[in-house]
Amino acid sequence: MRNIKITIEYDGSRYQGWTRLGKDESNNTISAKIMDVLGKMTGEKNIELNCGCRTEVGVHAYAQVANFKTSSNLSTKDIQHYLNRYLPMDIAITEVEEVPDRFHAQLNAVSKTYVYRMTIMDVPSVFERKHTYHCFKTPDKKAMQQAALLFIGEHDFRNFSTAKKSKNTTREVYDIDIYGDNEEMQILIQADDFLHNMARLMIGTLLDIGFGLRKKEDIEAIFNGEKTVGNPCDPKGLYLQEVEY
Repeated sequence: MRNIKITIEYDGSRYQGWTRLGKDESNNTISAKIMDVLGKMTGEKNIELNCGCRTEVGVHAYAQVANFKTSSNLSTKDIQHYLNRYLPMDIAITEVEEVPDRFHAQLNAVSKTYVYRMTIMDVPSVFERKHTYHCFKTPDKKAMQQAALLFIGEHDFRNFSTAKKSKNTTREVYDIDIYGDNEEMQILIQADDFLHNMARLMIGTLLDIGFGLRKKEDIEAIFNGEKTVGNPCDPKGLYLQEVEY
């Protein structure tokens, strides 16, 4: 069996995330679309597709990473061409390589980075509306940067997640960078891993602080369970930027 690693770019607008299991199980997911084409390409059933970071409903990816095992003799170039020919146009395979048997896209990942894109203009862009969050007023970037420091390090992110059955909710945030100008701002978060909706709830909280709806001290209060977290950010502005190994 060969172990194949693929790097994927996708527009998550019309999908139910990377995967949807349990009572909400759906075939309208990124993984389902890829596995369907892989099955037709290899003739193999029940191909297991492991991913570096499970993105949520409506979230995009610049460089998702996944791996699967196959007995197919197709070259990596032919695998890439086949996938890009038959996948929907909003999913693209940017790289294919054969990797050692022990490589696992999820278990071997050492960090994951999300970036959130926000446009700030009097007139929202017609062409960016599905891929950025639009603000009609400029959030206080300095206040957000100061508040972001409270997320850095190892914390129990149980209260910044909608995970229902996670046994371990401790994660380490390595870096948060907030940058941009009067037309577009971006929030970049790098961590060892993310719980369900953790990135969206962190960003939503930072935006509340930027718009004066919360104070930075609320972050510690949410960690401690003294206050409840607010709404998650709109997923259409969120991108999985990188998975590092």
